Amino acid sequence: MSRTPQLARRFFDRYEPVHAITYFAPGVRTALDAMGFVGFWRGYFAARAAPLGQVPVEAVTATFYNFSTERIRKAVPAIWDIATPAEMIAVRQDTAVAALRGYGLSDATVGLADAAELAGLAARSAPLDGRPLFAANLVLPWPDTALAGLWHAATLLREHRGDGHVAILVAEGISGRESNVFHVAAGAVPADFIKRSRDYSNEEWDACVRSLRERGLLTPAGTLTDEGRALKDHIELRTDMLALSALSGLDDEAVERLFQALTPITRQVIAGGDLPAATPMALRRDELDDNSARL
Repeated sequence: MSRTPQLARRFFDRYEPVHAITYFAPGVRTALDAMGFVGFWRGYFAARAAPLGQVPVEAVTATFYNFSTERIRKAVPAIWDIATPAEMIAVRQDTAVAALRGYGLSDATVGLADAAELAGLAARSAPLDGRPLFAANLVLPWPDTALAGLWHAATLLREHRGDGHVAILVAEGISGRESNVFHVAAGAVPADFIKRSRDYSNEEWDACVRSLRERGLLTPAGTLTDEGRALKDHIELRTDMLALSALSGLDDEAVERLFQALTPITRQVIAGGDLPAATPMALRRDELDDNSARL
C-alpha cells in the first residue's frame, strides 16, 4: 500500500465542500436567525462549538485557533442563553442535510450510500490523539440516514484535519492570528477577505506582519521569503501527512471506491452555487473532474 500526502489533500478537497455548506447555505442562516442568533458569528460559534458542550470561553478560544479572542468573547457564553448545545447539534445537522437535498442529493443518489459508509469508516478509524474538536464530534450519535451520515463523516474528517493543522502551527511557533497572515502571504486567499472574515484591525494585522517579518518569513512587500515558503510548504506537507491517517482504516480498493463515489457528489454540491470561490479553507476545484484516487 503506497500512499502519498497528496492523497490526503485531494481527499480534503472532496469532503470539505460537503461539510462547508453549513457555513454558506442560505437555509442555515435563516434557521439560525429564526432562533435569535443576531449576525453570522454567534450562530457559527454556537453550532461549531456545540459538540464540546457548554465549555468556558477559554476552551473555545483554544480550540478555534485562528479567531479573534474578542470575537469569541462576544459570542460565548451568551450563545447558550439562546439554545443548548444539544439543540444546536440537531439544528446544524438538519439544516446541512436540507441544503444537500436542495442540491438534488438524497439517500437514493447513485454512490451516496457507498460514499457515506466508506467516509464514515474512515472517520471512525482515524486517531483521536491531540484532536479535541474531532473527538467531541466523534462521540455524537451517528445519523440514521445515508445523507446525514455523509455530512457527519465529512464534518469529522475536516475537524480531524483541522486539529492536526493547529498542532503543527503551534509546534512551529505560528500563533493563530499570525497563521491567517501567513496564509495570505502564501497567496492562498486574498488579504481583504481574511481581514474581514477573521476580524482584524489594521493595527493587529500590521503587528502580525512585523512579527513574521522579524522571523525572516516575510519580505518587506509582505510575500513569503525563501525561508517562509519552506516553512509554509513544511506545514502543509505535515498537515497532509497527519490527515492521511484518516484513511488508514481503508484498503486501496476501498479508497478508490470512496473517491469514485464522493467526487461526483462534491461536484453536485459545488454546482449548487452556495460555496463561494474564495473561502478561508482555500479549496481547490481544478482536479474534481477526476474521480480517481490515483493510487
